[in-house]
Amino acid sequence: MKLVHKILDLHDELYSYRKNNQSIGLVPTMGALHAGHASLVSRSLQENAVTVVSIFVNPTQFNDKNDLAKYPRTLDSDCALLESLCNNDNQLIAFAPSVEEMYPEEDTRHFSYPPTDEVMEGKFRPGHFNGVCQIVSKLFMAVEPTRAYFGEKDYQQIAVIKRMVEDQQYPLEICPCPIIREADGLALSSRNALLSPSEHDIALNISRVLRESLDYAKIHSLKETCKWTINNINKVEGLEVQYYEIVDAKTLASLENWNDADGIVGCITVYCGASPVRLIDNIRYK
Repeated sequence: MKLVHKILDLHDELYSYRKNNQSIGLVPTMGALHAGHASLVSRSLQENAVTVVSIFVNPTQFNDKNDLAKYPRTLDSDCALLESLCNNDNQLIAFAPSVEEMYPEEDTRHFSYPPTDEVMEGKFRPGHFNGVCQIVSKLFMAVEPTRAYFGEKDYQQIAVIKRMVEDQQYPLEICPCPIIREADGLALSSRNALLSPSEHDIALNISRVLRESLDYAKIHSLKETCKWTINNINKVEGLEVQYYEIVDAKTLASLENWNDADGIVGCITVYCGASPVRLIDNIRYK
């Protein structure tokens, strides 16, 4: 594995692959890597001649300065994990730029993809998806990947990025990858590192209630299922639902009934603990 910090150095590393028309995979991350990230990297290594894993905590997608400040930064352990994934067949590059490298000047570009970026995270974190599109577009331009890999835990993010790729006509494939969970069901997240052991146990109720909602939904309306899910998570001391919405799996538009869309997903954000950690998850109904 090679570690680079500059875009020009990254271009140099990728030059021969582009010259020989070999495929390039990109796994964008904000570091604090875990088994979920490893699954994305492993898939990219299988499908491409070279894989770039970006490690960059992007300031423009945080609308809460405290959230940005406490986001875990673990470059040494991230590189150790990536080293463990290397094989003799394909190459792996870790790209860990500084803020100044990615934003030498203020990025004033504005991306708008309603309704996909206006609901849920878009509603509660104004400017978040504009920041996501800014950094992901910068990475697309720096790496020029054949394929880019994203975890489905960030379901809405994938939907927004797909809209951006279509809008900007980037010549690449977006590859969604399944949520990786701990053995107890908790969706893997870099933010899990901020949970105490007791808070971790409390957080398990998020995935538990989501799973139970699948059975509840079989004999109840969409709105009843949504309300039941929120109430049952809020009953757990230490958990507070910020939102839970059951939406069209493609457009993320709100739905009234189970037969209003061919694909339906429920997306949730929950605050966990006394110094609350913001956790997201989702579940597919059909």
